[in-house]
Amino acid sequence: MTDKVTNIVNSFQSGFVFTPNDFGVEANRQPTVNRILNNMVAAGKIRRLSKGRFYKPRITQFGELQPDTYQIVKDLIEKNGKTIGYLTGYSAFNQLGLTTQVPATLQIGRANEKNPIKRGIYRISFIKQQNSITKANTPLLRLLDCLRFFKEIPDAMPNNSCRRLLYLFAELTPEQMTTVKRLALKYNPGTIALLGAILETLNPNEDTNALFKALNPLTTYKLEISTEVLPNQLKWYIR
Repeated sequence: MTDKVTNIVNSFQSGFVFTPNDFGVEANRQPTVNRILNNMVAAGKIRRLSKGRFYKPRITQFGELQPDTYQIVKDLIEKNGKTIGYLTGYSAFNQLGLTTQVPATLQIGRANEKNPIKRGIYRISFIKQQNSITKANTPLLRLLDCLRFFKEIPDAMPNNSCRRLLYLFAELTPEQMTTVKRLALKYNPGTIALLGAILETLNPNEDTNALFKALNPLTTYKLEISTEVLPNQLKWYIR
C-alpha cells in the first residue's frame, strides 16, 4: 500500500491539493492511507494544508510556494462538476485590478452561510449569495460584489476604484448587461444605486428603470466619488 500511495503522490503536480479519497481505495483502507500520508508529512515529502488535505510543495529560487488559491478552495466552489461557490471579495479586488494588495483572507460566495475556516496561510470566510450560482454568472456576481463592498477595497481611492469599475462594466456584452441588472435586484440598495449610476454614465440610454424603482428616495449612500467621475450620482442618491 505504501508503494501505491507514494506512486500516486509522485504523479500529482506540485501544488495540487489532494485528500485520501483521491487514492481509489476501499473505505476500510482509508485509515492506512491516512497513516501513510501522515508519515510522508513527517518525512517532509508532502505538506498538510488542513485536516485531511495535503499537497506536494513547489520550491522556487524565492522559497517554498503555497498552492494557488483555486487548489486551496476547489472543494468549496465545485462539487461533482457543479459550481457551488466562487472566489470573491479581496481576491476579486486584486484580480480585477482594483487593488494591488494580495489578500490573506479568501472570501467565497455561497448559497448557504458557513463559519470561517483556516487553510494554510489563509483564513476563508463565506458571503451569502442570494442569486443562483452558475459558472456563467459568477463573473457578474464578482463585479456586483465589488460594488457591494466598494468601501472595503484596500489601498484605493474611491475615484480610482470607480474609474476601474466603469471600465470593467463597459466591457460587458449587451446580454451580460441585461443579466447583471437582473442579478443586482437581489443585492442591497447601495449596490443597486452604484450599478445604476455606472450603467447610466456609460450609456445614458441604458434602461435602468427597474434599478431606480428598487431604491428608497429617503436613503442616501456615501461613497466619496467625485461628480467628475460619476456625474449622475445625485440622481442615484449617492453622496
